[in-house]
Amino acid sequence: MSPMTIELEDVAGVRYGGKAAGLAELGRLGLPVPPGFVIAEVTAQASADTAVQRFSQMVAAGQVPVAVRSSAVGEDGVEQSFAGQYDTVLGVDSVDDFVAAVQQCAASVHSRRATAYRADQDATMNVVVQQMVDVRAAGVVFTADPTTGRRDLVVIDAVGGLGESLVDGSASPDHTVLDDTGTPIVHELAGAQPVLSSTEIADIRTGALRAAHHWGEPMDLEWAIDHDGRLWWLQARPITTLPGDLGEMDSPVAGADHVYTRCNIGEMMPGAFCPLTAAVSGYAIDRAMQQIQVVARAQPGYERPWLQVGYFSGHMFLNLTEGTALSSGILGNSLEQFSTSICGRVIDELKPKPPQPFRRKLGNTIRLSAHALSVGPAVRHLGAQIAEFEIPTGNDPRSILQQLESGVERYCDVTLTHVRSSSRAAVAANILESVLIRRALRQGQTEEDGRTEAAQLMAGASDVESALMLGELDAVVRLIAADPMAADAFLSVTPERAVTAVRAGDDEAASALRHFLSRHGHRGYRELCMRDPSWAEDPAGLGTMMQAMLRATHDRAERAPTRVQVDAPTSATIRLLARWAKAGARGREETKSRMALMAHSLKLGYRHLGEVLAAAGRLPDADLVFFFDRAELHRIVGVENIDGLVTRAQQRRAALAYQDALDFDDVSIGRPTARIAPPPRLVGDDAIVGRPAGRGVAEGVVRVAKTIAQARDVQRGEILVAPVTDVGWTPYFTVIAALVTDIGSSVSHGAVVAREYGLPCVVNTLIATQVLVTGDRVRVDGDRGVVTRLEKV
Repeated sequence: MSPMTIELEDVAGVRYGGKAAGLAELGRLGLPVPPGFVIAEVTAQASADTAVQRFSQMVAAGQVPVAVRSSAVGEDGVEQSFAGQYDTVLGVDSVDDFVAAVQQCAASVHSRRATAYRADQDATMNVVVQQMVDVRAAGVVFTADPTTGRRDLVVIDAVGGLGESLVDGSASPDHTVLDDTGTPIVHELAGAQPVLSSTEIADIRTGALRAAHHWGEPMDLEWAIDHDGRLWWLQARPITTLPGDLGEMDSPVAGADHVYTRCNIGEMMPGAFCPLTAAVSGYAIDRAMQQIQVVARAQPGYERPWLQVGYFSGHMFLNLTEGTALSSGILGNSLEQFSTSICGRVIDELKPKPPQPFRRKLGNTIRLSAHALSVGPAVRHLGAQIAEFEIPTGNDPRSILQQLESGVERYCDVTLTHVRSSSRAAVAANILESVLIRRALRQGQTEEDGRTEAAQLMAGASDVESALMLGELDAVVRLIAADPMAADAFLSVTPERAVTAVRAGDDEAASALRHFLSRHGHRGYRELCMRDPSWAEDPAGLGTMMQAMLRATHDRAERAPTRVQVDAPTSATIRLLARWAKAGARGREETKSRMALMAHSLKLGYRHLGEVLAAAGRLPDADLVFFFDRAELHRIVGVENIDGLVTRAQQRRAALAYQDALDFDDVSIGRPTARIAPPPRLVGDDAIVGRPAGRGVAEGVVRVAKTIAQARDVQRGEILVAPVTDVGWTPYFTVIAALVTDIGSSVSHGAVVAREYGLPCVVNTLIATQVLVTGDRVRVDGDRGVVTRLEKV
């Protein structure tokens, strides 16, 4: 029996395989496709008479040589691409070669590689026959970056000659990455001359995006350019390995020219977060900040979510533009001071709001100052306020969600108290720094000298929550270290087993650990995340830190918080401001702990909701609950069909790892876009300049840790270089010799705790994690804010 042939333009649907369907659809879009036909349901034993007749017509029309290519059912589909699994034969120009090529493609459906990939033995093979292009250049184009998952990028790989050399890896391509405007942001050449002109790159991008728009999803397309300069399209298929849209859950942009930053908020909310965290913690932070604006009459009332805060590609941002309404409406806080307090530098792109009359500024300043300075009663009430929230324990998902929604409102109140407390701390710190900068300038010194003195005077605040917490954990480790057999046992097992064993014991170390967890078990890395576990729930994470601390006790001198001795200022005003700044730091850390406690209660409640929904069959697993926003959860606890919503949540979960790998500039105009650029060069003579935050000088080997998981490898005496640190990193401060961060300020968590432990600290370098690598040797000058690389790996 001879299989039938179908003209490419007559193919409809995927009956004849994804390749044939894609080529036919490209032709209908008006994109040039080489002429050809399809041989349907071909087998190696079938007669090729009909196909030979059609091939002979191509020969007579001068449409040879041809490419004979597989188009099996399921190939080039949404789930699997089958790239390279079936055979392709190029350059066929005779009947005998044509018959052999068809039989070879047909037989490849049963090849070992194809059946192993397909995981079954049954597939229908169709064969596409097309005139070959007289190729000058060929390649592939992706309408999303398959490596990063970003849908705002187009990636083009191009080689001279046939594209097979690109597919089989025998040729290195020119590699171009275009942003959403079509501008090349990466353009790497394999040879001395580019394969494609800028016009050809633009034409490939335009055609590919046209195809992606038509299919409604990111596409992987093959193309070729002939010697006459004409662009031909050779294949179209969905990108099968792509996660969900990284920006699907993005908040609206408050303004096209608004300035967003990762500074400041990146300390509290580092990395990428699940959608539920954005809908709970992000919402609470944004609402609290808007309420501060209302108090200072910078806006008339709470307007809508995502005005002060933005959520883009899983990351949290502050809207500096909205914040300028505050700085332009109060006394003593200029645009320059505002941007420096958040980002560590003046943001030139930031435009001030229209200044308000002096009397209105004075009134606003009094209102805001009174609001910040009167936060004491609210702070004292936090414990009772949080205790009133009962973590849901029932089995009715609607009732559980109702309780959680009430908890979110309480969380907003707690967050407002923390923001007020932080404002109180910032007021004193900013005034102290401003006074010392002015004095330094009068004395012929620099602004940096003034900032350094301010950082020194703020060191040594007693009873800071994070330092006390670390002291308690360090005491637990020392109790374990005091018994050599117990110490060896603790280090000889996995971190999880080590902590579990101590916690279940009946000795002094066990009692101390249980006491520590009862007071601080709600804390941890990324503690405002609804999904990430706290120390009490993560014995593996806590154990890893404790093992690092225990190993350090074997070969280090005692390290307790070092009370930095600074000559007392002669000015009574400066002494008073320094005392206020220290008190502000204590209050800020205390309210942050309470905020983390409320977040901990909510995350336990949402986890329980997930377990109830999974047990009821509404969700495939409990963890998926974190990949909906609050509005969607009302649908999840109902009775409607949610299959599509569940699928999207699973895609969001797959996207989170891609989002977490994204890196942003410290400041963005409009919607923040992750950067793709080579690391910036060191400043000057192998020196990185940041802001001084912890006095002293230390030399040591660098340990770059972009995540807390990487920090677990830190060794005694190393210089920890991180994007930012929060309370989850604190135990490593007993091991390291100095701290360097990309972002932060003199009152950020890392700076406060570094000063408590006498560690040199430089923050707001912007680039340290990008230009330094683990193993480099550096000098950290915490007095001047300079990190100097002494030796490269």
